[in-house]
Amino acid sequence: MRWETLTAPELRAMAGPDTLPVLPIGSLEQHGAHLPVWTDSHAAHNIALRAAQLATTRAIVLPPIWLGLSEHHLPYGGTISSDFATFHGMVRSVVRSLKAQGFKKLLIVNGHGGNIEPLAVSVRECAHEFAMAVVAVTWPNAAPAEIGKILTTQANIMHACEGETSLWLAMEPAQVRTDRIPAPGNTPPAPAGYSRFYSFWERAAPTGVRGDARAATAEKGEAILAAVTTAIATAMDNPVLWTQPDPVWDPARSAPG
Repeated sequence: MRWETLTAPELRAMAGPDTLPVLPIGSLEQHGAHLPVWTDSHAAHNIALRAAQLATTRAIVLPPIWLGLSEHHLPYGGTISSDFATFHGMVRSVVRSLKAQGFKKLLIVNGHGGNIEPLAVSVRECAHEFAMAVVAVTWPNAAPAEIGKILTTQANIMHACEGETSLWLAMEPAQVRTDRIPAPGNTPPAPAGYSRFYSFWERAAPTGVRGDARAATAEKGEAILAAVTTAIATAMDNPVLWTQPDPVWDPARSAPG
């Protein structure tokens, strides 16, 4: 079910606790010389649609938000970035609009690594403000073990890599500039457990790619899509995710003695 193809009366009739709106969020940023800048948004939208078809829960997929936090990719060109205040404002506006129309929950399917931390804060704030179950998942985190078994040159999804290139080969192979796939670089990893800003030029110069996209195949892409969409569909049907948030900010709310 695609939100943009339905009429207002049809959507009004679906509002309520039994319908799950799904919001894909991605980015518009460089993905090397071989993948489109639309990669993260297209993947999130495609995965959300496929998962909605598999779920028992009635899910309606909204058009994707294509503007994410991508300032770390700006040196390469082709990138349009948001800041956190604007990003949170977009997410909050969607939640507020859904709440006003009688929807009780929202799943966000994220396709961009730079959105992970901002989304964690946004869904927390929106859950408190609107008393709605607002849940976010970054699609590679939905089935990491299964993805690790599919990939042959890396353990997880990186950037414009074996995994993301495989997705494009499965979804729209004509979009992959196969003659421009670079050899992998050798960027040293940053120490784990520390948070700071790095531009992607600092982490993946000069190609803008992390991982070995030369190993990508359509078969791997189909396998990744199957694993991820099955996992997300299962989560859509899991009642534990969709309980009413505890009203911790309510002065009347206190734990029993």
